[in-house]
Amino acid sequence: MAHTHTPEQIRALRAESPKARARDFAAMQGITEADLVAAYVGHTATAIEATPDALFPLIGELGDVMALTRNESCVHERRGVYKDFHSGPHAAMVLGSEIDMRMFPSHWKFGFALVEAGEDGPKRSIQVFDAAGDAVHKVHLKPESDVAAFDALVAALRLSEQADHLSLIAREPVEGPKGDPARVADLRTEWKAMTDTHQFLKLTRRLKFNRLGANRMVGAPYAAPVARDAITQVLHAAADQKIPLMIFVGNAGCIQIHGGPIEKVVPMGPWINVMDPRFNLHLRADHIAEVWRVTKPTQRGDAISVEAFDAEGGLILQIFGYRKDAPPVAWDAFVTALPVLEAEMA
Repeated sequence: MAHTHTPEQIRALRAESPKARARDFAAMQGITEADLVAAYVGHTATAIEATPDALFPLIGELGDVMALTRNESCVHERRGVYKDFHSGPHAAMVLGSEIDMRMFPSHWKFGFALVEAGEDGPKRSIQVFDAAGDAVHKVHLKPESDVAAFDALVAALRLSEQADHLSLIAREPVEGPKGDPARVADLRTEWKAMTDTHQFLKLTRRLKFNRLGANRMVGAPYAAPVARDAITQVLHAAADQKIPLMIFVGNAGCIQIHGGPIEKVVPMGPWINVMDPRFNLHLRADHIAEVWRVTKPTQRGDAISVEAFDAEGGLILQIFGYRKDAPPVAWDAFVTALPVLEAEMA
């Protein structure tokens, strides 16, 4: 991709708009967020190794931090300690009690450690971007975090070449709903035979469906469209009725999961927010084009989720009932009672 600004120009423009959010500023300037961060290499940013295998053993030494994963429509922020890292060339995992993540290393291309001026002192973070310059995952240090461990991470992972500009590729377009009407019977047969939710993507890929295409074609009792405000209804009900949830938000390179109760749901303009001490969610409700109630058979009973998609067919988030300690009876009852949009089914 051609560079529209030099690093010097980016820094000068940023100095004129210091309070704009980094993502918003980059969009206004026609650059990526990774371009913005890279422009500060040698100033407030250090280029570091980006692979999960290199990063996560050292991130685990930082102590209590804030983990952030987002897509265009939803931001998932979770406080905690990165524990129980599992390496993998195609998929890696962090399985801590608070920070629970799935990482896909092929998308972890550019890594940076930042030390920026803040109102209450230096703001330290680790930020990783994909080959198109979009954010994959960020780690923000908090006052309780271990600054010496951060310095050790930067020293250990600092790249020999400290470039202040990047060679990026074009962003992959969102894949719209995909499916083969001739194979719907096969889809239903294999869906019914599932014993684990992790089998879903393999079977849909094999049958040439994607997630939204499968939802649209499989029919009852496996998938049904519900109102676009169902996500908001679910969040309010979970807070009011103390229904624990599993909330999945991700992008091509990372999925971050909250497991447990939520307490404070706050609408704010187009955003619906969860504002809890250890977990924040920020969802652009106006970006939701479709919501589906999805039922997948498992060995422990049906796993019922609500799934929100944007107008291009991209997955925004998924919410399941939390079932670690007990079957999610209250969740299942509430979600099953959501009215189905019969017109859309037809």
